[in-house]
Amino acid sequence: MFGICNLAIVPLRLEPNDRSEMTSQVLFGEHFKILEQTAKWSCIELAYDGYNGWIDNKQFDFITEEAYNRLSGSPLVLNGDLIEYITTPQNSLLPVPLGASLSFLDHADINTQQFLFEGLKLSGKNPKQSVVDTAFMYLNAPYLWGGKTPFGIDCSGLTQMVYKLNGHAILRDASQQATQGEALSFIEESEPGDLAFFDNEEGRIIHVGIIMEDNYIIHAHGKVRIDRLDHLGIYNTDTQRHTHKLRVIKKII
Repeated sequence: MFGICNLAIVPLRLEPNDRSEMTSQVLFGEHFKILEQTAKWSCIELAYDGYNGWIDNKQFDFITEEAYNRLSGSPLVLNGDLIEYITTPQNSLLPVPLGASLSFLDHADINTQQFLFEGLKLSGKNPKQSVVDTAFMYLNAPYLWGGKTPFGIDCSGLTQMVYKLNGHAILRDASQQATQGEALSFIEESEPGDLAFFDNEEGRIIHVGIIMEDNYIIHAHGKVRIDRLDHLGIYNTDTQRHTHKLRVIKKII
């Protein structure tokens, strides 16, 4: 079985329970495989990044395998504004966040609710220079574990969504993203748009941010913020102390 998200922002949970940890989110228009189903919940695998979790059966529509394959092979078309509105034939409005997928709207057999969208659409690949500009759209968004929108986002959600909006696919979690791209030996080798990864005392990757010019970094820590980056890690400009220990810098684009 296969499905597509028909609501703005739906929690993806670790277990089939409303009280379970939210590990990520499914945004409007994202499609997925259904791996397992109970009376109230479905365990899904997102087509975009292969991420797994549980979603409430009331919060998506079923699609055919043919529709799933067609969407998976279609170019990504995304909402490019912080928030926009989808219009239904009854003239009711459905708000959708930055990065919501609009790819299915042109397929009448999938867009059975006849949604219309007249806002800013993004598609195709942008150069690395665009990555930092896109990241500024999330500036001051509150930190939210599992979040993927300007209304709440985590560190790897920020990097994944910023890259996605520029046409570059990376995995969901920081530890997964750290396996991608080319490792750089020194900060001086990095360019704006590269990713910096940080570990804990056990050596586990726990944080990621986007490198900017002049040794600054934009990352989600309490909120999406800009701090200094040096050879030790992130230096918080408010508390005037290091908050994250640098592990590796990766060039993905």
